[in-house]
Amino acid sequence: MPVHVQTRGLRRRSVAPSEVRRRAERMLAAIRRPQAELSLLLCDDATIHALNRDYRGKDRPTDVLAFAMQEGEGPALHPDLLGDVVISLETARRQAAGRCAIVHEVTFLLAHGLLHLLGYDHRDEDERRVMMALTDGLVAAASPRRRLGISRG
Repeated sequence: MPVHVQTRGLRRRSVAPSEVRRRAERMLAAIRRPQAELSLLLCDDATIHALNRDYRGKDRPTDVLAFAMQEGEGPALHPDLLGDVVISLETARRQAAGRCAIVHEVTFLLAHGLLHLLGYDHRDEDERRVMMALTDGLVAAASPRRRLGISRG
């Protein structure tokens, strides 16, 4: 399962790239695309700000960007080549503060970005509801299995 994770501009890593890769692999397995190729960039606000400005015309940082390889003009690419998801760990840390662990916020952002790569969007309320339900399912699929405290009788 080719999931590639890189980091850029981070002074400290609040989430291990290997953990993000494992969660992405679980998401791909859950959508029955275990051989799909996905690239992830975990970065700082300055990096995502520049990408958001240059590619979306929005001059501010954001939490997640998705660059789908299956959209737009150009030659058809292999269907398992999904694209790139960029996550700002600085923004994720702020959004998670006092609400959840940063790894959970990053998992949520990863699921959201992956769904964009698959063609989902949230332009209206119906699309938003569908995307949130799918995001919740991917987050659940990505989370490590917890051992249940069941003893044999």
